[in-house]
Amino acid sequence: MGLKTYIGFSLLLLIAVGVGGYIIQDGEYQITIAEYSLTLPIVAWVLAPAIVLFVFSVLHLMFYGSVNYCKNRGFNKDEETIVETIKSILLQKEDKKKFKTSGYKNVASILNQFNMDVKDSAFTSSSESLNQVVSQIKDIKAGKFVNEKPLKLKSDSLLAKQNLINKINEQVDYAVDVLKKATQFSPDVTRVAYFNVLENKSMTTIKKVYNNVILDKEMALKLFLKDIDNADFGLSKEEILKITKSLNYSKEEYITLAKLYKDGLTPDKFLQLFETISEDNDVAMDAYFYVLLELEMIDKTKEVLSGYPENEYVAVRALLDLKDAGKHYSMDDITYN
Repeated sequence: MGLKTYIGFSLLLLIAVGVGGYIIQDGEYQITIAEYSLTLPIVAWVLAPAIVLFVFSVLHLMFYGSVNYCKNRGFNKDEETIVETIKSILLQKEDKKKFKTSGYKNVASILNQFNMDVKDSAFTSSSESLNQVVSQIKDIKAGKFVNEKPLKLKSDSLLAKQNLINKINEQVDYAVDVLKKATQFSPDVTRVAYFNVLENKSMTTIKKVYNNVILDKEMALKLFLKDIDNADFGLSKEEILKITKSLNYSKEEYITLAKLYKDGLTPDKFLQLFETISEDNDVAMDAYFYVLLELEMIDKTKEVLSGYPENEYVAVRALLDLKDAGKHYSMDDITYN
């Protein structure tokens, strides 16, 4: 029963008792206590205890009604706050929400000890803001770039990094900007930007930014393949030398590099490139011999070999002997040691 209804029916009861009492007995009654006496109609003496009980019962109901209202308001507020806590956990942000009720406070403490994630299946809740957050997180994990201002992602969170990578993959011009400021980003982020620029931009642009990135051998290989397809605006022999030297290329890797560039350069540029590399690095001599033999520069090969002991570059010497004997073999046909 509501407070208003209780007051209404109580007043009707008091009126009914008063009217009934007055009809039954309309006289007066006097009460004397010590020197004091009080004379009131009998109906007033009958109604007095009921009125006192009515007043105190109303005060009682109002007090506990206020207590329950505050509790319910706290529960409702904490229900909204726990949704914010879930959003913070999903967005990988530190949760500092305060709760009014111990139950919700305990639930929040437990939730903060878990790594929560969203599933690929459909998500619905009564909170529209939570639905929107989950939808945006799904988009980020699916490789889409979303405006993170409403999400207020922490810059060092995995979710923010994934969203940044998504932006790099979607916007090649932004990827170029990342490479221009490579020191401001983590190596894995600049690596993604590098491959995107390498795939979608010209060698003219690539040559302006690739030096800002610390290359690994996979990144260098992709760059060399791009360079082979763009020989007119490609890397200089000094640049190729600098890259291979910084990566400590092995003998086999230099030979592989020579095989890559064999059909991508004119014979003169092909020869000059590996002559320059071999002059600076003895490990590249095998690749240089490979180039000389591919270009059928037999006399030059013998001249260079003459500067080395007989027990070095045995495979090259064996191939020269086969050629002198009229056998047509290339470096790819023999075991290279």
